[in-house]
Amino acid sequence: MSLTNRILLAMVAGIVLGSLIEWWVGVLDPASELSGFLQDVLILGVFDVVGRVFIASLKLLVVPLVMVSLICGMSSLGTSSRMGSIAGRTIGLYLFTTGVAVSLGLTAALLIGPGKGVEAMAAVSFEPKPAPPLTDTLVNIFPSNPFKAMADGQMLQVIVFALLVGFALTRSGEAGERIANWFRDMEVIVMKMVGLLIELAPYGVFALLTKLFATMGFGTIVDLAAYFFTLLGVLLFHGLVVYSSLLKVLTSLSPVILLQKMRRVWAFAFSTASSGATLPITLRTVEKRLGVSKSVAGFSVPLGATINMDGTAIMQGVATVFIAQVYGIDLTSGQILMVVLTATLASIGTAAVPGVGLITLALVLQQAGLPVEGVALIIGVDRFLDMVRTMVNVTGDATVATIVAHKEGQLDQSIYLDPNADHEGDRQQLAGTGASL
Repeated sequence: MSLTNRILLAMVAGIVLGSLIEWWVGVLDPASELSGFLQDVLILGVFDVVGRVFIASLKLLVVPLVMVSLICGMSSLGTSSRMGSIAGRTIGLYLFTTGVAVSLGLTAALLIGPGKGVEAMAAVSFEPKPAPPLTDTLVNIFPSNPFKAMADGQMLQVIVFALLVGFALTRSGEAGERIANWFRDMEVIVMKMVGLLIELAPYGVFALLTKLFATMGFGTIVDLAAYFFTLLGVLLFHGLVVYSSLLKVLTSLSPVILLQKMRRVWAFAFSTASSGATLPITLRTVEKRLGVSKSVAGFSVPLGATINMDGTAIMQGVATVFIAQVYGIDLTSGQILMVVLTATLASIGTAAVPGVGLITLALVLQQAGLPVEGVALIIGVDRFLDMVRTMVNVTGDATVATIVAHKEGQLDQSIYLDPNADHEGDRQQLAGTGASL
């Protein structure tokens, strides 16, 4: 069985087993030994530990992968001026798709009205962190201590430092070339680590989803069905239709091929709910399966994992309208424009970690003059929707990288069109492990 199919099988098995455990715990006596075993030993013990170890292993690779990928990508451009064009196209496309995303979310929610008839409930408390001023956000992009930025996982600061190092290497003669070669060797080693970790993915995915559905279940989805399915529908439309249309119009490439090759990345994104944790797999897929050059992929994908939060922008649009309708507030055109602007800007520098959308949503509500405590209404179903949002985000990263590479003449179409691209590379990379993809 292929690795992708094994991951998908692990997803289904985890969802089914988790739902069964949640149902079983519900019918058992809470004081019984079996109930205690299921909750304390199985759910919060085995599955929780395995899932957290898997996430930690993925995050382990994020900073070194971003560093070596960006430095190698920047240095490979030499002294040419293509980086300005690549950066301009990439950032422009990311901001454009984010603006489209939040507009779609607002429009769909205004037409459907998921909050009409829903009573305001405050069973869950939510204390939002104070949002930093926009000026501080811009200043914090630039690191004062690059090693502290790496230790803290401040990815925008790491990206800026890596780009500066790569730019300096291109202008340092023989010394720069020697160091650049060292980073290229490091990239091979880091990608080897990615390949080894990917082989263990089915076990991590199974543990994560079993624990999630054993603690959440499907009951919370029923309570907020209108909001849940409105947001889910817009996410799927943006991920499958908007990105596909953008790719077809700007490159004439078949979007079906890209979507087929993203299945493995989607499985990681869905189970981890983190663009950052999925970054190693996204980058490998964009380079090896879609044929994007290292220089473009090494810049566009890490940057996208940091600033491209289309799924979160859609959630903010739908959730804002939902909360306004629950509290009986009619949104003015000025408030709607404020939501679009704030949600687009809030995506820049948003941490690529699970649940961060709730924090940025509090900022959007605050700027629009809506009750921030309304965030408590959607917490129950946000975790599952966060997983789908991450799938949308990584699809956007791959789509933009492919478009930019095509426009810059750095897309290998023979790899893009090859349905088996990277299969042989996987086998070679995992040689000696006894595993076969």
